[in-house]
Amino acid sequence: MENKQKHSGLTGWRKKLHDIIFEAETPLGKTFDVTLLVLIVLSVFAVLIDSVPGIHQKYGDLLFMAEWIFTILFSIEYLLRIYTTFRPKKYIFSFYGIIDLLAILPTYLSLVLIGSQYLLVIRMLRLLRVFRVLKLARYVGASHVLAIAMKNSRHKIVVFLEVVVTMVVIMGSLMYLIEGPENGFKSIPLSIYWAIVTLTTVGYGDIAPQTFLGQLLASVIMITGYAIIAVPTGIISVEMAKAKDTPVSTQICPDCHYDYHDQDAVYCKKCGSKL
Repeated sequence: MENKQKHSGLTGWRKKLHDIIFEAETPLGKTFDVTLLVLIVLSVFAVLIDSVPGIHQKYGDLLFMAEWIFTILFSIEYLLRIYTTFRPKKYIFSFYGIIDLLAILPTYLSLVLIGSQYLLVIRMLRLLRVFRVLKLARYVGASHVLAIAMKNSRHKIVVFLEVVVTMVVIMGSLMYLIEGPENGFKSIPLSIYWAIVTLTTVGYGDIAPQTFLGQLLASVIMITGYAIIAVPTGIISVEMAKAKDTPVSTQICPDCHYDYHDQDAVYCKKCGSKL
């Protein structure tokens, strides 16, 4: 009951702004979000082309001005999001809240740390809102299934990673003993690095075994690598098959910012606030 009363505190212009900024169900809300996505793409594009020496030399001042214009607009948007939510801390420390903050910080940091403005490419993460903006509910539901599968398989994945770490430490140590510093394996940590590169089938080729035993061990690691790659895929696939793919809406709870609700939900399934 307390949560429902809190939700009723969003009235007047604050409530209207909240619907425009946080929701994509209304024409104004969708227009706002589409405009935001366009600005995000343009701002990231400006950062990317600014790193090209010829373009920077010719249009550096113009791109610098554009960067600050984008940052000021995103800063205003960030402050409006804080203002129009009933619990500002919930938004600030939410996933999207942190991403929104990181999207504007690099420009201000560039006043102190030269070059930090190129970190603005993190704004691309804000494009995750495209699923909500375009009302692609089936894709939102699919991402929810994937999130559930990842969560349910986390213990198996941790055990798998422990086994892999143990393997590369043992194999790296063996390779150090077999090859030694004279063949490029100058230390056990460096040999472990080689084992990781080989087991994952990356194979940079910066270090290679020279002896017959070393090449034999390398062959075993390579073949093992192909078998190991399939393990996490199988684990997650099984959990995805178990996860229930239920239709979800794109509505955000104004109180706790939970965003995976059933399409016919009236109250937030996490905090109980009225949607």
